[in-house]
Amino acid sequence: MSSFPPVDEQMQILMRGVDFGDAQTYKNMEAELRQRLEDSRDSGKPLKVYCGYDPSSPDLHLGHTITMRKLRQFQDLGHDVTFLIGTFTGIIGDPSDKDSARKQQTLEDAMSKAETYAQQAWRMLDPQKTRVRYNHEWLAGLTFADIIRLASSFTVQQFLARENFSLRYNAGDAIWLHEFFYALMQGYDAVAQETDVQIGGTDQLFNLMAGRKLMESFGMRPQVVLTSPILVGTDGEARMSKSTGNYIGIDEPPGVIFTKVLNVPDKAMRSYAELVTRWPQSKINQLFQDIETGKLGMRELKHELAWEIVSIFHGDEAADRAVQDAADMHQGQAPSDAPVFNLTGPANIIDLLYRAEVVKSKSDARRLIQQGGVRLDGVQIEDIDLVVEPQPGKEQVLQAGKRRFVRLAS
Repeated sequence: MSSFPPVDEQMQILMRGVDFGDAQTYKNMEAELRQRLEDSRDSGKPLKVYCGYDPSSPDLHLGHTITMRKLRQFQDLGHDVTFLIGTFTGIIGDPSDKDSARKQQTLEDAMSKAETYAQQAWRMLDPQKTRVRYNHEWLAGLTFADIIRLASSFTVQQFLARENFSLRYNAGDAIWLHEFFYALMQGYDAVAQETDVQIGGTDQLFNLMAGRKLMESFGMRPQVVLTSPILVGTDGEARMSKSTGNYIGIDEPPGVIFTKVLNVPDKAMRSYAELVTRWPQSKINQLFQDIETGKLGMRELKHELAWEIVSIFHGDEAADRAVQDAADMHQGQAPSDAPVFNLTGPANIIDLLYRAEVVKSKSDARRLIQQGGVRLDGVQIEDIDLVVEPQPGKEQVLQAGKRRFVRLAS
């Protein structure tokens, strides 16, 4: 007898949040996934599922966790999950969400950034049940003849039909030939791993479908693809991205994550609730119904959401502490994770801000003081020539801006 849950139960879990932006594609992929799950139960063999993550920066953010949560769902249902790090595709740079070519990096650059990926992934995935692979393992060895074979499965028109390429083409902007190779390389990942299911964002649909096309050309059963919506960043507008600066890193301190979530625009709250939390849909629906009726305030919802997100990556205790830290910071008190600076003698306020590393330069310190953004023990500093004296036996709190605090110990 199969150890996998009933197919209907698996489908209910795995299709939650899936969105292709096209009803027919949804219907087709839903039917194919159901058939794969039925075959898996009959054979007793788990499905081979993966998602790829290009190391464009050293940190994973909340946007990455949407697909990681889907991987975890497959994992918890007993399927074989691979966390693929795109060390080779990362050299090219994914053009899916860009209106211009990405700056290329070397394999060494990609490997360096990839070092932290797997460790951060364990905040979402079970390290005992996760296979970690790097796609330079098979892509770096392809010959020019291999590339020609892959390219022969596609037309230039298919690529130019993609919205980002079409816009650049019509505007007369450059589209570099190597950008076409990205879909070929990602598609070949599916061939090399003989995958059953690939997970990705909605912006990845072309690349995921390329994998299906290549698998067919190699005489393989094409993979099922499941795509999820893209999470907007902390600005509530553009997709979350480290390069844009509108990101919430999953490895950031609990207080930073909590505060960033509180500052996300109200209009993005439903998206965060549905894409990032562990909440059942029934709870999400009830919360937003309470918002509409005035039974619940948006500030209360944001605090509950921020607690949930911190708890996911750092645990309940850290989430509770983040709540208290946020309250302390609102009162001008330093959060629990604020660094300590040993003040051994009198120091000019500008020098002190720079030496305590709460500003990047002395000119930043001067400007921040002139803007009224510096406080010492809650009192706004206006004099750029102020000398801060040590207070033996007493801790002083230096604040720069809304979020940067340092404890001054004597």
